[in-house]
Amino acid sequence: MHEVNNAIDQANREVGTRFDFKGVDARFTLDEAANVEISAEAEFQVQQMLDILRGKLVKRGIDTKALKEGNVEMSGQRASMQVTVQQGIDGDLARKIVKMVKETKIKVQTAIQGDKLRVTGKKRDDLQEVIAMLKEAKLDIPLQYNNFRD
Repeated sequence: MHEVNNAIDQANREVGTRFDFKGVDARFTLDEAANVEISAEAEFQVQQMLDILRGKLVKRGIDTKALKEGNVEMSGQRASMQVTVQQGIDGDLARKIVKMVKETKIKVQTAIQGDKLRVTGKKRDDLQEVIAMLKEAKLDIPLQYNNFRD
């Protein structure tokens, strides 16, 4: 979340200095629940700001698959969009991943721990095989792997 906050600060600075946003009240705001509100005066400006945000997140090492974009809402003279930064794995996807791991017959154990999925095994090669299988699976969220003990 710290990197997301930095990316939003950089994006706000860029919007403030860009020529096509001069004199326009356009900004990004982040709340505690990892929701980013993009607000500007027109819908096309909101789309441009979304592209700026994506670029800043990529530079900070955050996958753009983690963004869940809402619809652009017009209210009077303002356009706004809610973008949610997904954190963790939801229960349905975690159960799907557990099922995929068990179907491979690799000797590892899986456990769902809140919004994380823990895979344990005796052999490092088995764990690396599970990581490779998950990378090939083309899931719709980015996965991060916290490595095991050495």
